[in-house]
Amino acid sequence: MSTSPMGAFADSAGETLAATLQRRRQRTAFVFALLVLLLVASSIVSLGVGAVSIPPGRTLGALWSGLTGWPADANAARDSLVILNIRLPRTLLGLMVGASLAVCGALMQGLFRNPLADPGLVGVSSGAALAAAIVIVLGERFLPYLPFTTLPFVALPIAAFLGGLLFTYVLYVLSSGSGRTSVATLLLAGVALGAMAGAITGLLTFLSNDQQLRDLTFWSLGSLGGATWTKVTTILPAFIPLAIALPFLGRSLNALSLGEAEAFHLGLPVERIKRIVIVVVALAVGAAVASAGVIGFVGIVVPHLLRLAIGANHKVLLPASALLGAALLLASDVLARLIVSPAELPIGILTAAIGAPFFLWLLLARRKMVT
Repeated sequence: MSTSPMGAFADSAGETLAATLQRRRQRTAFVFALLVLLLVASSIVSLGVGAVSIPPGRTLGALWSGLTGWPADANAARDSLVILNIRLPRTLLGLMVGASLAVCGALMQGLFRNPLADPGLVGVSSGAALAAAIVIVLGERFLPYLPFTTLPFVALPIAAFLGGLLFTYVLYVLSSGSGRTSVATLLLAGVALGAMAGAITGLLTFLSNDQQLRDLTFWSLGSLGGATWTKVTTILPAFIPLAIALPFLGRSLNALSLGEAEAFHLGLPVERIKRIVIVVVALAVGAAVASAGVIGFVGIVVPHLLRLAIGANHKVLLPASALLGAALLLASDVLARLIVSPAELPIGILTAAIGAPFFLWLLLARRKMVT
């Protein structure tokens, strides 16, 4: 240890920094452990809640018996049948939809360096919703003429997925020029495209009959009620690339948070990272909206809650967002099934009821910081 005043000051500052980093690592580890426990608990409750209530102990036993073929009595066999055929697809779908929406929100906020950005703001969700509305309202005129008998039954998720991709491509073309992508133009063009999609969806709602209006309304509010193994396999091809890209995108978004010019001088391929983030978000959000309808506020609430707990390091923020987003959507789905039982509340109502007050609190907090 140095005996000079400057040396003592440097040693003290180093010890303080090391202690701060140690406390931050411990807090991050604690938050991750808490998120894993929350996700496991919400998954078990999601599997047990329904028309036939199954306690957690029997849920785990029936799940183990169903997956391994372990001998079971008649009650356990019945529980396995219910869980594997009805509730497990719903739980897995909710897990992937919640994780996708939360991670895409964190990616958008990191890319735009704007804490108010989420996939709905840049028009991806609106494009998927518009395509789905076209199928619901105008589908009876062209679906019977499709060449494959199974195609009409999967036309809605496929159309929503393609709608999200198309809007993302148009958005990218509008905001790109001379080999560069303007983030500000991307954000403003997304707002304009979202408004245009909302206007056309409103026109389709006006032209729809009673049954179409009912289908359109319930789909736009979001629900996991129609979960099947087919829907799980539909979202899986978009979820896997998102999960694989997380470790690589965390470091890149940390560099982008310093500014595009600074990130470029650090050796980051800025334009390539922008394109990768946009494509990954379009795939994941399009698949999520196609599978479960429009579910808002998950993408903006989850990253902000985690920033308050573990900071803005994207290398830990992105996986933590996936865990909390999945747990939050599963918990909301359980509440949606219990509040008006035996009916089912659209899950988008619950996420909006939670997310809207938080969004207003965030706006007020930012205004106080500015003033």
